Amino acid sequence: MAVRITPSILNADLANLASEVGRIPSADFIHVDVMDNHFVPNLTIGLPVVESLRAATTTPLDIHLMIADPDRWAPAFAEVGAESVTFHAEAAHAPVRLARELRSKGARAGIALNPATPVEACATMLGEVDMVLLMTVEPGFGGQRFLDLVLPKIAAVRALVSAADLDVWIQVDGGVGRDTIERCAEAGADTFVAGSAVYRSDDPDATVRELSALGEAAFARCKH
Repeated sequence: MAVRITPSILNADLANLASEVGRIPSADFIHVDVMDNHFVPNLTIGLPVVESLRAATTTPLDIHLMIADPDRWAPAFAEVGAESVTFHAEAAHAPVRLARELRSKGARAGIALNPATPVEACATMLGEVDMVLLMTVEPGFGGQRFLDLVLPKIAAVRALVSAADLDVWIQVDGGVGRDTIERCAEAGADTFVAGSAVYRSDDPDATVRELSALGEAAFARCKH
């Protein structure tokens, strides 16, 4: 199984997003954190910026909605061409309906869980989504330290996905870098959001390729 590296532009130069995305041609997706200062204590970019970014790159967009009302807003991100849209289990009022709507609009549907949210919050709807995102930091800000307590959750979701024989990606977001990606992959993650590790390095694209190789090797070492 191939792993995927989805660099977060939260740590990029937001005044020059088109050129910043151009610095990571090896990325599998571009991870875009949309925050509303309600669900999380931070305010970032919204739909108009995502629409402009969609026109500026051919790399698929992976939208992570850390917002209070994804049922209302998430479909619009699929409509402007985002290939993947993830909403939080803690925020969605009708998650199955929302996942189906995103898929109907041509996007992959993802469901995200905060560090303290149990896997049961997504267990019953794995057949309705294409990806489970497990936060490995408290959502809201980049550059935080990785929370090892999430590793058993990664393994638990991998076990559920494998038992049901589903093609559901398992993404981790927060504190992912050279010193943590292997542990995540060994636990069962196959899709990795890396922000600080990529954009604070001297050569972001080389870092993307390095993380991909580390994740691939670690995932292959374990039977999931």
